[in-house]
This record gives sequence, structure tokens and C-alpha cells, in this order.
Amino acid sequence: MSTVQLRRPPSGVDRPEDPRGSRPYPRSPWPRLRAAAVRHGPVLLTYGVLKLAGFAVFMYLLDSAGDFRKKNARFGGGEHAWDVLASWDGWWYQQVAEHGYDPVLKPVPGATGMITLEGNSAAFFPLYPTLMRLVSECTGLGLYGAGMVVSVLASFAAALGIYAVTKRLGGHRAGLVAAGLWAVWPGSGTEWSGYSESLYTALAAWACHAVMTRRWLTAGLLTFAAGLCRPTAVALVAALAFAAVMALRRRADGVRRPLAAVAIAPLGLFGYLAWVNYRMGDLNGYSKLQDGAWGHKFDWGVHSFNVLTSIPVGHFDYLFAMPFEDVIGVCVVLMVPVLTVLLMRLRPPAVLVVYTVLSYLMVMTTQQYFGNVSRYLLPLFPLFVPLALAMRRLRWPSLTTVLGTAALASGSYAGYVLFVLGVP
Repeated sequence: MSTVQLRRPPSGVDRPEDPRGSRPYPRSPWPRLRAAAVRHGPVLLTYGVLKLAGFAVFMYLLDSAGDFRKKNARFGGGEHAWDVLASWDGWWYQQVAEHGYDPVLKPVPGATGMITLEGNSAAFFPLYPTLMRLVSECTGLGLYGAGMVVSVLASFAAALGIYAVTKRLGGHRAGLVAAGLWAVWPGSGTEWSGYSESLYTALAAWACHAVMTRRWLTAGLLTFAAGLCRPTAVALVAALAFAAVMALRRRADGVRRPLAAVAIAPLGLFGYLAWVNYRMGDLNGYSKLQDGAWGHKFDWGVHSFNVLTSIPVGHFDYLFAMPFEDVIGVCVVLMVPVLTVLLMRLRPPAVLVVYTVLSYLMVMTTQQYFGNVSRYLLPLFPLFVPLALAMRRLRWPSLTTVLGTAALASGSYAGYVLFVLGVP
């Protein structure tokens, strides 16, 4: 009986194909992983180190002051310092993740004045608590741990998106600076907490990047998801629609893809609002809930004007006054127009400008806790671009000193002030 010997093909000869088909044997994934690590590692490291430094200071301040130990667990209290991260809105998100929704407008018996309705979880959009529940069931973590996992991972995804957008406008070094600014910006204390800011910012940044790279369907789907995260996504929907109209005028990307993106983008936001209003039996149910249960309503900027004209003269007799937090809020509010003008001078893609301006106007024309504007304006990542382009000229020692100092200080102005000296 003859035998068949298997020999290795000589060098230069292609490897044999998979006998199950015409495809070659699969290649190792390690080269791609190494390439991804080289490409994304510096961004993740920059953001992670700066954010960890600020977070450590935040936890130290919480534990050393100890004020949280005297508060209700729902309202900024708890047994441990880290419990504070899942209080306030974080408590509501956990309720949604655990119990779902029961939208209803329930009057407070005998209540008169501003707060006339009981709080209801329908005020909180579903994407973040849905991911929280999914991670909890897949990993066995409790809802608190699952929510932190979602927020932390989303914060890194946001850093990568901010880097990608800024890199297209100013190069690699500017992108790294922008990712660092995301870690230390006022309001950034909510990035690693039971809040949805990180998730929303990640979706918004990558949606804008998709528009900039003319991937319209991706932009539409990301905007759809952002609409399931926060009501301010209406600014992102409008920005995408404006960019699509400009693309249709240039006729550079055809017709179907931009129109499909415009059709998909608003479905998440308006679909959820329509469902809530239907369940409440009121066409304006969501707005009535925000007004009657939390005192948040569109007021054409009257409340913001009262704050901006009171704080400069040392008066704190306006609605929801919280002096320390409000002073930081005023600084942020005044900084936005300056940075917006600098951004426009760079002639960036229109989607970034429209998104920034509309998001700012939505915050400023709403009656709410003014000190929270640093959190509400945190997703305005295009504002990082002009600063990043200016700071990229610094040498590495100087740049490290500036961002490192800001990171340490952010534990106070972006974390402790927000969660302890205010109402996030």
C-alpha cells in the first residue's frame, strides 16, 4: 500500500485554501489588536490618567468632609463615599432599570405653588437604564455596579470620539488635548457616576464624526440612539438635518443616504416622548411632568437672566440659589459664547456649530437649577476644539502641568461642588 506524504509548500508559494470554501485560512487577530492599541492607546491613557486623578481627589474630598453621611441616600448621601455617585438622578435611573416605567401625572395632595406633581421615572430617558439592566443581567453585578460600568466605558468611548473629531480639524496632538479637556471640564464629575452624560456625549461625538466623514446612515442611527438618552438630543437632530440639507445642495453624497439619516435621526427622541404622552393621556404630558415635579420649563431665558444679573452684585435671592455652584455655572455660561466664536473662526463643519449653539440655547432658555448648567453643557465637546488647537503648541512638560493641575482641581469644581454643594 502506497503512502501519501504531506509536505510544506516551498517559500513563496501561497498557503493552501480552506477545504470548506474558497477563503484562505483566517489570519491571527493579534496584529489588528496591536494596531488598535497603538492608535487608540495614547487617547485612552491620556483621558484615563487625568480622569482617575480628578476622581481620586473627588473621593478624598467626599470622605474627608463626610457631609454625605448626614444625608438621605436618595439625595446625595450613603454609607460610603462612592454611594453619592448613584444618588439624585442616579437613584431614578436605577428605579427605571429595576421596575420599568409607569408614566402618570399624579398631583401632590393639597400642593400649591411650583411643585404640584409627584416625581415619576418617565422623566428619565430609557437608553442608559436599559444598558444598566443588560450589563447587570449579563455580569451579575448589581444595578449600581452595572451603571458605573456603562458610564466609565461610555466616557472612554466619548474621549475617542472627541479625539477623532478634533484630529480631523487640528491633528493628533490637538486630539489628545481635547480628550484631556473632556476629563477636566466643569461638570465632568458626572462622567464616572450614575448619570447619562458620558453615554450621550459618546453618541453625539461619534454622530458628528460620522457626518463629517459622510457616513450618513451611521450618523442617523447614532442620533437615533442619542434621542433615547437625553431630551437635548433635539439639538443633535437639528444639526444632522442642517448638515444633510447642505449635502443635498452640494449633491456630493446623493439623495437617499442623507434623507434616510434625517428620517431615522428623530425617531428615538420623538418616539419616546410620544409614548410617554400617550401613556399619560396628555399630548403635553412629558413637559407637564418636568414642570410640575421638577420645576424645569421653557421660560425664554428669564431665570438665566435673573441669575446672571444677581450674582455679579452679590445677590442670591433668585430661584434654586446655590452660591458656590452657581458662580461656577456663571463662569461656564460666559465662557461658551467666547469659545463658540473661536470655534466658528476655524470654519469647522456646520454640524459642530449648529449642535453647539442649539444645545447652549436650550439650556439657557430653560428654568432649572442654574448650578447644573456645567453638567448640562458638558456634552458641548466642539468647544474643546479651539482650546485644543491653541494648547497643542505647548511643550509636553507645560501641557502636562496644565492638564494635570486642572485634573486635580476638577475633583473639587467638577465633582464635589456639583454633588455636595449643589443638586446635580
